[in-house]
Amino acid sequence: MKQKDTVKRYVIFILGLVFNAFGVAFVTRANLGTSPISGIPYILSLVIPVLSMGTWVVIFILLLILLQFLIDRKEADKVQLGIEIVISFCFGYGIDLSMFCLQALHPTSYPFQLASLIVGCCIFAFGAYLEVIADVVMLPGDAFVRAVVKAVKKEYGGIRVLSDISMTVIAGVICLVFLRKLSGVREGTVFSALLVGNMVKLFTRALAPLTKRLLPEEE
Repeated sequence: MKQKDTVKRYVIFILGLVFNAFGVAFVTRANLGTSPISGIPYILSLVIPVLSMGTWVVIFILLLILLQFLIDRKEADKVQLGIEIVISFCFGYGIDLSMFCLQALHPTSYPFQLASLIVGCCIFAFGAYLEVIADVVMLPGDAFVRAVVKAVKKEYGGIRVLSDISMTVIAGVICLVFLRKLSGVREGTVFSALLVGNMVKLFTRALAPLTKRLLPEEE
């Protein structure tokens, strides 16, 4: 891969990370439940508000990276793990910045909340699309699932669904135990889990000509 192409891919990946962070914040501000990957950090930010949601996201992702390292052990790619650590800080504090920028967004009516949720999912999905086409590094959440897949020798899709369900259930339990209500785990959590993946596929097909122009295949 040419150096110029590599730089371009990393720029696209960073843009994807920015859209991802903004999308998570937008979904959270819709107040219908946040995405599965940010569910536990969001609930912890409500239970222990001395730390921001973004800080909890960093802590949670670092925990996933540690678990990934423990699962992979000698096979662990230390360069990949190092990049994932950098990504965790960028993503977490990107969410904090996005939450600050969207602090005026407080939808009260259900249709407005639903519209905000859909917009947030679109932003998040576009960020995921950029990260997919960049194809330079795996996100910590995906890398953790891949490590589990290698350990248990099961299909990626099934383990990914199980991972999302587990994170959602854990977030819900924390909510009920400490807050006595489901504050961050609602229909929006399920909606975003089902919608984002399909939106990424839609962006990939619809923007295929743009992808070819940005990242032409090497001959």
